Amino acid sequence: MVRRIIALFFIAAALVACSTNAITGRNQLKLVSEQELQSMATTEYQQFLSENKVVNASQDRDAEMVRRIGTRIANGIKQYFASKGQADALKGYQWQFNLISNNAANAWAMPGGKVVVYTGLLPITQNEAALAAVLGHEIAHAVLAHGNERMSQGLVQQLGGTALSVALANKPAATQNIFMQAYGVGSQVGALLPFGRKQELEADRYGLIFAAISGYNPREAIALWQRMEQMSGGQKPPEFLSTHPSEGRRIEQLQKYMDEALQYYKPVGSK
Repeated sequence: MVRRIIALFFIAAALVACSTNAITGRNQLKLVSEQELQSMATTEYQQFLSENKVVNASQDRDAEMVRRIGTRIANGIKQYFASKGQADALKGYQWQFNLISNNAANAWAMPGGKVVVYTGLLPITQNEAALAAVLGHEIAHAVLAHGNERMSQGLVQQLGGTALSVALANKPAATQNIFMQAYGVGSQVGALLPFGRKQELEADRYGLIFAAISGYNPREAIALWQRMEQMSGGQKPPEFLSTHPSEGRRIEQLQKYMDEALQYYKPVGSK
């Protein structure tokens, strides 16, 4: 009886915490406020940067490229959200883009616009449009509240649905671990909290739009995923792919989204 009462409590709490995403139209479980996530992201991002080798954007072309492309993507996202009447959804965002010297093929984005690209990803992207596709995809996970969903799932599964403030006070290490997993930070990307198929499809679709509206050819995403498949060689895929399955079906889905994305595409430098 006690177990049933507890189960009903969590079901009721989940129903109350569900909200409809104004961009995607999908219901999402969100136990954590955007303000709480942004505050935590700021702390964890600075901690991450202090513990890793940040490539100086004023002295390195690749780091400058990451920052330049990221800034264009951020402006494109602002434009897109404003066109949908959702400019307030990005309230509090203070965008930061950093290149980290690390051989892992990885990239991730936290709430509030805190973004990292690892140098190991650049040999795979090979060009700016492909990197824009990656950044668009990763940032889509953040701005579409996918990380919030995973954070909320982690709080329910591991801490019994404890509120973030209580979880931080009572189990700070466990809460930090849930947060880092939710946003794919570290070597064990998505090991416990992988993105779901719906989240991945949304990130694919809106990532293409965000790249296109920022002036980068979204078609390059197809070639990018083809390279990723080839580089995996049937073996264990790069870390970036651990939560991003690169099977042919994904490429087929990207092709279905392409016409929509191309409607937003205006090459960089065009008027």
